[in-house]
Amino acid sequence: MTPSNSRTHQRGAPSTARQGTRGTPTRLRPPASTSTPSRQDATAPPDRTVISRLMARSTAAAEAWAPTAARVLLGLVLAWFGYHELVSPGLWTGYVPVLSATSHLAELLVLAHGWVLLVLAVALIAGVAPRLTATIASLLLLEIVISLSASGGLSDLVLRDVGVLGLSVSVVGAKGQRLLLRR
Repeated sequence: MTPSNSRTHQRGAPSTARQGTRGTPTRLRPPASTSTPSRQDATAPPDRTVISRLMARSTAAAEAWAPTAARVLLGLVLAWFGYHELVSPGLWTGYVPVLSATSHLAELLVLAHGWVLLVLAVALIAGVAPRLTATIASLLLLEIVISLSASGGLSDLVLRDVGVLGLSVSVVGAKGQRLLLRR
């Protein structure tokens, strides 16, 4: 016979009965506190204060980094177009107003435009005078939008450049930039 105070089950193994004081089986109760959450706790929704704190932190991070992200993305767009104007200027001479697409002057203007875009892109990405650089980029993009609208009317190219112009204007007005080069 087994003494009533000894346990015959192993830890973690399911045991449903033990011998009572008179030799009759009695049910074991689960321990009062467990280290693992119950099934109800696992499916319960997270605390609203935790969600509120996470939302506040992510909003604060977005507010802090959004101007920098806009500046870098604008720089990448300008770098993309500047690079392509430098690599194959013949594809871009058709966008030069008033001049023939086959003109050497049009090709030189596209090359100069590509260098300006590339210099502006490097300055924006590096964080060199970002508001001044974005102002110059905005003026350049405004010239592009007006030129494209005058020559071909409203098109997908014009709307794309209006979007990039909006991005550059937002960088002009953005304060609290991060990752800047300063003296």
